[in-house]
Amino acid sequence: MDTNIYELSKQVEEEIKPIFNKIDNICEINSIKVIKAFQECNLQESHFNTSTGYGIDEPGRNKIEEIYANIFKTEDALVRTQFISGTHALSVTLSALLRPGDTMISISGDPYDTLKTIIGCGKEESKSSLKSYGVKYEQIELVNNDFDIEKIRERLIKKDVKLVEIQKSRGYSTRKSLTIDQIEKVIKTIKSVNNEVIIMVDNCYGEFVEEKEPTQVGADIIVGSLMKNLGAGIATSGAYIAGKKELIELCAERLTAPGIGKEIGPSLNQNTNLLKGLFFAPSVVASSLKTVVFASRFLEKLGYSVEPKYDEKRADIVQTIKLGTAEGLVKFCQGIQAGSPIDSNVLPEPGDMGGYEDKVIMAAGTFTEGSTIELSCDGPLREPYIAYMQGGLTYEYGKYGIMKAIKRLKGKEG
Repeated sequence: MDTNIYELSKQVEEEIKPIFNKIDNICEINSIKVIKAFQECNLQESHFNTSTGYGIDEPGRNKIEEIYANIFKTEDALVRTQFISGTHALSVTLSALLRPGDTMISISGDPYDTLKTIIGCGKEESKSSLKSYGVKYEQIELVNNDFDIEKIRERLIKKDVKLVEIQKSRGYSTRKSLTIDQIEKVIKTIKSVNNEVIIMVDNCYGEFVEEKEPTQVGADIIVGSLMKNLGAGIATSGAYIAGKKELIELCAERLTAPGIGKEIGPSLNQNTNLLKGLFFAPSVVASSLKTVVFASRFLEKLGYSVEPKYDEKRADIVQTIKLGTAEGLVKFCQGIQAGSPIDSNVLPEPGDMGGYEDKVIMAAGTFTEGSTIELSCDGPLREPYIAYMQGGLTYEYGKYGIMKAIKRLKGKEG
């Protein structure tokens, strides 16, 4: 490791110690939440047993969903390895809850790139989008990185909106991620105007970052990926939906078949992985947060524009670094790949990705393909050329990966 980079890393670590203490406190709160759920739901060794075929009314799968509902303080949950990704779970949820002629509104501005294709509000056209089935879409922009409360109130007074969508994380945008306090405030506003509208939160990257989850402050349904926070790098596939029982049943029937819903779905040897991933999730999320806090301060010291700053309150595990040029973005991502435990010799290059409007570069030498809770970095090749970095199963490995990325960025490695 380059001596100058190593010495600067020690200075950075001294500065960020107080932030690490806060992260550890939140980790403890969420760890207690998880262990209590395991105990209150009476998890047994027998629940590790798996099923194949139809997986009719499988006890282990049912117990996992009971535990998720306990943690998120919801009536029910759907936790399945049959979900390929968070995008898949979001698509299932929206398709289950919306009908032709219904209106959905995003109140956090532009959705994530892949969600735009699902909705039918992006550049990429799909004959299977919600728009193609007659679902209407509107969005209300954020103002100064916060919800436009007055505009939201005025729009919802008409009571013709079926679903309000909130995206907690920033996606490929320059806005800040939304905190649980902001979400709680806007939900109270929505409920005071229209208590019938469904409030759905895309919770990807946000789980266990704060003390509370969106369903604890009034959200009707939340969606997230097990390739991110709650899988802890142990779950090898899957996603979850948690919320009101009637909404979960609709989502289950969209995933499987009407009249069958949650009754089927084999666990295929994944129960232990899902439970162990959830058990380790608070600690792994804490490691990811420490990794991005380290990266934020280090790269800020090197003169790069970063968001959030190292000492800002965080709502997700994502760190952005504005690199300014396509070359800088590619080099940084290649450095993250070089610091990975798997495929460290691979040089990622930008390419076309399904559901994305621009070429995207993705770096992730991960144990599970696409697992963004492991150290990863990606970004679209468009101005201002921002790297979106997240993950780190342990802080020590994460720190090493960041230092390798900085070394390559500074041109000290081929």
